[in-house]
Amino acid sequence: MSDIEVQIINKGKQELPQYQTQGSAGMDLRADLDAPISISPLERILVPTGLYIAIPIGYEGQVRARSGTSLKKGLTLINAVGTIDSDYRGELRIPIVNLSGEVQTIESGERIAQIVFAQVAKVRLTPVDNLEKTDRGIGGFGSTQAH
Repeated sequence: MSDIEVQIINKGKQELPQYQTQGSAGMDLRADLDAPISISPLERILVPTGLYIAIPIGYEGQVRARSGTSLKKGLTLINAVGTIDSDYRGELRIPIVNLSGEVQTIESGERIAQIVFAQVAKVRLTPVDNLEKTDRGIGGFGSTQAH
């Protein structure tokens, strides 16, 4: 596994994201707030991080929910996994939804999401009249389950 360089500017009060263990795939992103935020059930908000990054071309940043935060507080990402494109230069703001039945609070410095960097391939779409046949064919959801 080779390391890639991702330039980062931290305009917030929190420490830079870092891997928590040697085997961690993602780095935790922290809320950078002037005051705690309360989120009502099913409310959606954007939480600032104070971070700005420059991802190299050929890579993306995948913003994912933290399993502990999802389980304990019912807070998760609106879009399940968000993509940060290599040409985006704005602040990383995390789109969070409260799926619990009660008001939840996010404190400044709280770990609210994680970011995983992944290589992406550019594809060239080729229009055709028919696709190559497979055993599965057009079988959709659940079609690969054993009967």
